[in-house]
Amino acid sequence: MTENKNIIASGSQRLEGRSRPKRKPQVQRNKDKLRLIPLGGLGEIGKNLTVFEYKEDIILVDCGLKFPDDAMFGIDIVLPDFNYILENQEKVKGVVITHGHEDHIGGLVYLLKKIDIPIYATKFTMGLIDKKLKEHGLLTKTTRIIVKPKDRIDIGGFNVEFIRVNHSIADAVGLCIKCAAATVVHTGDFKIDYHPIGGEIIDLQRFAKIGSQGVDLLMSDSTNVESAGFTPSESTVGPTLYNLFRGAKGRIIVTTFASNVHRLQQVIDAAVEYKRKVIICGRSMENVSEVAMDLGYLKVPVNVLVQLKDIKNYKDKELVIITTGSQGEPMAALGRMALGEHRHLTIKKEDMVIISASPVPGNEKMVSEVINKLVELGSDVIYGRFAEIHVSGHAKQEELKLMITLVKPKHFLPVHGESRMLMQHAELAVNVGMNKERTFIAENGNILEIDKRSVQIVGKTQAEPILVDGLGVGDIGNIVLNDRKRLSEDGLFIVVCTMHKGKAISGPDIISRGFVYVRESEELINNAREEVKKALISCEEKGIIDWNSIKNVIRESLFKYLYEKTQRKPMILPILMEV
Repeated sequence: MTENKNIIASGSQRLEGRSRPKRKPQVQRNKDKLRLIPLGGLGEIGKNLTVFEYKEDIILVDCGLKFPDDAMFGIDIVLPDFNYILENQEKVKGVVITHGHEDHIGGLVYLLKKIDIPIYATKFTMGLIDKKLKEHGLLTKTTRIIVKPKDRIDIGGFNVEFIRVNHSIADAVGLCIKCAAATVVHTGDFKIDYHPIGGEIIDLQRFAKIGSQGVDLLMSDSTNVESAGFTPSESTVGPTLYNLFRGAKGRIIVTTFASNVHRLQQVIDAAVEYKRKVIICGRSMENVSEVAMDLGYLKVPVNVLVQLKDIKNYKDKELVIITTGSQGEPMAALGRMALGEHRHLTIKKEDMVIISASPVPGNEKMVSEVINKLVELGSDVIYGRFAEIHVSGHAKQEELKLMITLVKPKHFLPVHGESRMLMQHAELAVNVGMNKERTFIAENGNILEIDKRSVQIVGKTQAEPILVDGLGVGDIGNIVLNDRKRLSEDGLFIVVCTMHKGKAISGPDIISRGFVYVRESEELINNAREEVKKALISCEEKGIIDWNSIKNVIRESLFKYLYEKTQRKPMILPILMEV
């Protein structure tokens, strides 16, 4: 492929994918129906990826990642399963992105290393994607098509319309996806904000117009379905920030989601109002703010931004520091400040720390630990429980009801939520008039076939999470995770013996890691050696010379002894060396 560049899409445009060798479809299907396969994002928050397939064309919606839970020891990120896409790659005509959050774009580079397809995204979203592509050496190899709200683009046998929505990131869109078989509306992540920062209000009129023309399926964001009422406007955060800034005597340290450019704008505006300089701290915060300023989404007056290395040139009362770490991540800038490990910033008693974010489910403990550390250091910590310093980017119940009412879908599929959220969203739809038989709770991998009369779940394809550990993608499975779990809980007990012609001539030497401290457990270690010697003598007497059998005898003997003495189950690793 020749070097690609961004293409600005206006009006109707068609871009076909590169021709590839034909492969048999993985699952037999009715080609007259639209096939929809969620490969991520159902029963979970994260790794959003949905396949839309009609006849010989496929488009993808989003390609995100998920961060590992506590049971995924050593795992860096989790990706959706790409197998169905790769097995049908000759059909794939492009990937359409709703917005630039990691759970919607974080998996793109991993997919693009396997398959060459164009990306369709709005300007700011594409700016964030370009950063990732450049890091992975994919920027000049990938076709990127910039779209804007109200654009309608032909991609293979699909027509995709981009619809303005409000969210906690700039340039978010919902989608209306049409083919000859059916019309599907996908809200993307959204809220209804009548007073958004930047003045771009969700295009409710367009959702209503599309609804009046007939929508066969609505896919709607379920993240905040458990919360009654309406989500407050992003603009409500500004007055609170002004009030806090007014009373601050020392430095002001603000942490929020790096991608929330509208929040960053309000922090910078407050800093300018109170004649403070702004330092941006943390890699992701620096990357996003750079893209936002370059593209005109973040407006910063001249001479307001200063470098962290120049912090000593300013008095504390002249500074605002915008930093990463709103989720309590120990390696993020705020986490390192709380632990006293940041190279340039040490928390002072006069500091005001504003945590302008709410914990993502699962991060509550980490956030609490950071808050506690900051309080112990004497700083004044302001967080959501005590001040209106954060609003969600997701619709609550009344907004979700309004979306269903405007679109008037024949069928309803809640997405982007854990299982209980999807169930509650389906019930909410029934409460506003949806036929219960026409609402669906799907799982990752379910195959839905859609036409203008019906939606049916007709089968399932592989949709297992793909684990990324360092440079390894998909090479870690349950066996390795279980081993890591055991090591983390009970440690490792290594036995080393030197053998000659099936007999032990040296050892056993014992190494303990994470089980007991050898110097303080000499009696236990010496007795363990005796158990190993007994096991080796037993093998000699029985004529056992196969090394695997000898190792099993040692393992079983030691397991019984160590469990009896400690009630613990370390991983026992016998090592036999021949001389």
